[in-house]
Amino acid sequence: MTSPARDARPAAASATSALLAPWTGAFGGVPPLDRVRVEDFEPALTEAMAAYRSELDAIAHDAAPATFANTIERLEDAGRAYKRAMTFFGIWSSAMADPPFQAVEERMAPKLAAFDDEIVQNRALFDRIDAVHTAAEAKTSALTPEQKRLTWVVWNYYVRAGAKLDAAAKAKLSEINQALASLYTKFSQNLLADEGTAITLDDPKDLEGLPEGVVEAAKSDADARGLSGKWVVLNTRSYVEPVLTFSARRALRERVWRAFVERGDHAGEHDNKPLITHTLALRAERAALLGFATHAHWRLADSMAGTPERAMTLMTAMWKPAVARVRQEVADMQAVADREGLGVKIAPWDYRYYQEKVRKARYDLDQGEIKPYLQLDRLRDGMFWMAGQLYGLAFKPVTGVPVNHPDVAVWEVTGRGGEHIGLWYFDPYARPGKQSGAWMNAYREQERFARPVTTIVSNNSNFVKPPAGKPVLVSWDDARTLFHEFGHALHGLLSNVRYPTLSGTNVARDYVEFPSQLHEAWLGTPEVLQRFALHAETGKPIPPALVERIEKASTFNQGFATVEFLSSALIDMKLHLAGTTPIDPTAFERDTLAALGMPPEIVMRHRTPQFGHVFSGDGYSAGYYSYLWADAITADCVEAFKEAGSMWHAPTAKRLVDTVLSVGNTVDPAEGFRALRGRDVDTDALMRARGFPVSPPGR
Repeated sequence: MTSPARDARPAAASATSALLAPWTGAFGGVPPLDRVRVEDFEPALTEAMAAYRSELDAIAHDAAPATFANTIERLEDAGRAYKRAMTFFGIWSSAMADPPFQAVEERMAPKLAAFDDEIVQNRALFDRIDAVHTAAEAKTSALTPEQKRLTWVVWNYYVRAGAKLDAAAKAKLSEINQALASLYTKFSQNLLADEGTAITLDDPKDLEGLPEGVVEAAKSDADARGLSGKWVVLNTRSYVEPVLTFSARRALRERVWRAFVERGDHAGEHDNKPLITHTLALRAERAALLGFATHAHWRLADSMAGTPERAMTLMTAMWKPAVARVRQEVADMQAVADREGLGVKIAPWDYRYYQEKVRKARYDLDQGEIKPYLQLDRLRDGMFWMAGQLYGLAFKPVTGVPVNHPDVAVWEVTGRGGEHIGLWYFDPYARPGKQSGAWMNAYREQERFARPVTTIVSNNSNFVKPPAGKPVLVSWDDARTLFHEFGHALHGLLSNVRYPTLSGTNVARDYVEFPSQLHEAWLGTPEVLQRFALHAETGKPIPPALVERIEKASTFNQGFATVEFLSSALIDMKLHLAGTTPIDPTAFERDTLAALGMPPEIVMRHRTPQFGHVFSGDGYSAGYYSYLWADAITADCVEAFKEAGSMWHAPTAKRLVDTVLSVGNTVDPAEGFRALRGRDVDTDALMRARGFPVSPPGR
């Protein structure tokens, strides 16, 4: 319920005060998330665009010759109000997307895309950027390495976005980008709609095998829908995977699996397939306008991989051993199913269920035995402890900081000397209007430019909220995801650069996942598990013998995990290497997977009609491979700690901070890794980490 005073404010004043004004309060100011009103977004963004446009015009038409100070640095300081408004817009888009906001999003998406194009297509502005870039490249330049890097990053962004095109091509490019923005919004909203559906269970027998926490959540969600005496399984990964892993009812597993893999893949209002066809055609047209052979070549031109061909080399090297491992995994599962005498032939909805049976038989280990030790709150404390041991960070809960939902909590982060480092927001639970999965956001970038500014970061998850007073128990995979996203947050928190454009996670797409995937490695260390993997009922730490069994099973099921991921990454890349060839998503997915030899017992982790990484925006398009690329870097870095004798080796952790976590995009990623490791990446480390055979030298 809003207060009378708030109701009485005119919309424009509300928009300005809540969405545009500098943040005030403790910790260098905090976003007033409690004052955001959906109806304020359009006037606020319109006002912010006008103000930003004026600032950019002043830079572009400065009578003085272009310099780093009067062009590049002024660009860094421009558009602060607009960027604040876009922070709120991003939070609502990902975590608060109710129908009124979705309507705003549909109207604003093409307008925001047009404004982005207006900025980069400002010829007078680009001419000044180009002049500074030319001067920075000269041997006589007095700019610092960070200033040179910033100049190149800004110049490269403008060039890649079409700043050098003629007027007709720029107009066409803007038309394409606006159309894509609308397609991305529709794709996301269609997916969100399908994930808002649920399967209702009427028969208590359908609960057989399901963990207590899943049953309780299913009953709670049914009650919330007015379905007393029933249970519901929501069509999200956090619900579906536990059902596929533990349900003893094969028909239910198939029903849940089909609903999940068919998100966005059906006739009707929420069918994403026509959107995909249109998106791919527009991306191909845009790449051609920009002078690239395909969208994939455009996307990878400034990545670590550099070319699609180099990314494909790594993926194809992993594919064959991964498929071979899957065949063995399926054979092991089929043997178990045959012994049960139920006439089951392993199908995709059986994989997780029977892999648990094999894990139990081979390693005396099952998820049900581990899960009581994996309480969300204690794992969160374990992440804090890890950050303290490695980097000297401390996390203290704070109250009175505005949040966008009652589930969100906030911690202050301090350094070794007690100095303020930043704020960490945690939004752990699934809810209507929140996109699925897990992610990290930076609400404010660290910088030392206009003044010292500390960062504000958030981690967002979709755990099933338990009944009051009950702990949240998570799977081992979910625990790894928790540490993964916290790794992104640490990348932002440990940033120590001058300019916000180069800060934190603003690095190449196939490098940004390196710090996040690396921090998964500390979950399984005895030091973390003994302190924070405490039984939900007894409070006793996880037994060392169980930890040993977890370690022995660390490469178990790597065939499934690798093929599930790689099939998505290969489809993504091949879709974007197809150029102007018209794409039927269903036929392309089917035929490409058949040509690859996709095992029939597995589906892609993200089938094309629900591939939000790729079709909800440009972010991971032709870039889903980056998780594997970063995994290769991660495996090599983990070996550096092990070679030093411990995952807690302080000098190695300091070198990681100095060469990777603190430097943002101030150095080329390849140079940063060489500074960390003393050489280029050894991709064989990834093969070793996954238990795959490594080719002998020279082969």
